[in-house]
Amino acid sequence: MLNKTIVALFHRDVRVAQRELKYFFIRVGLQPLLFTFIFGYVMPRQGIVSRGYSDILLPGILALSMTLSAMQAVALPLVMDFGFTKEIEDRLLAPIGINGVALEKVAVGMLQGLLAGLVVLPLAWLLMGHNVALQFARPFLLIGVSLLTGWLFAAFGLTLGTIAEPQQIGLVFNVILSPMIFFGCAYYPWAALHVIPWFQRAVLINPLVYASEGYRAALTSELPHMPLWGIFAGLVGFSLFFTLFGLRQFDRRAID
Repeated sequence: MLNKTIVALFHRDVRVAQRELKYFFIRVGLQPLLFTFIFGYVMPRQGIVSRGYSDILLPGILALSMTLSAMQAVALPLVMDFGFTKEIEDRLLAPIGINGVALEKVAVGMLQGLLAGLVVLPLAWLLMGHNVALQFARPFLLIGVSLLTGWLFAAFGLTLGTIAEPQQIGLVFNVILSPMIFFGCAYYPWAALHVIPWFQRAVLINPLVYASEGYRAALTSELPHMPLWGIFAGLVGFSLFFTLFGLRQFDRRAID
């Protein structure tokens, strides 16, 4: 009964997402592809940045697209569900525990994050053309980083969706997302920050750093990147933290 209930809830969320598929592609693809076009296509042709910069940029763009998609897929619906209409109560009536409802939300966020990666990666690669040379010699590392990235930011979305009020969600996203994006090593490699040691250590509190570096290790392994043990320690550690904290917050909001 438990498995059937989770599958039914998951199927419902997937069907809802299918109806908004065109908006999904706009939401997850617009900003990453604009950055790709300017920094990976226009600026290299102007000689403003080296052509090798595209190899550094694309893994970060991929991490960023998955981050935004997985996080928004969980946080925004939760904020509305916990809003004045209390639509979350319909889900809590299902024959499943409160944590099961929350984990199903995380699973949907993971799926949308992975889908965003599958959409953005080939489009960005085509857009950059011959300026980028990716390697797919480490497929298991790529799959592992993708699954952990989807889990991490879906759990982060669970946390945001359960601590923010509907009228605050815009402010929360602005306050959290902008620093996370610019300090998340999406547009520059973490290894290169050794010239600013204090900053290199400070950005380690940013979960996006580990996703960006994970994709660099998987797709451009010949370039400097964070050690694999550091990447997986960060991804797994933040995933567990946000999952446990998000479940506690979800349980508190559901009982209220």
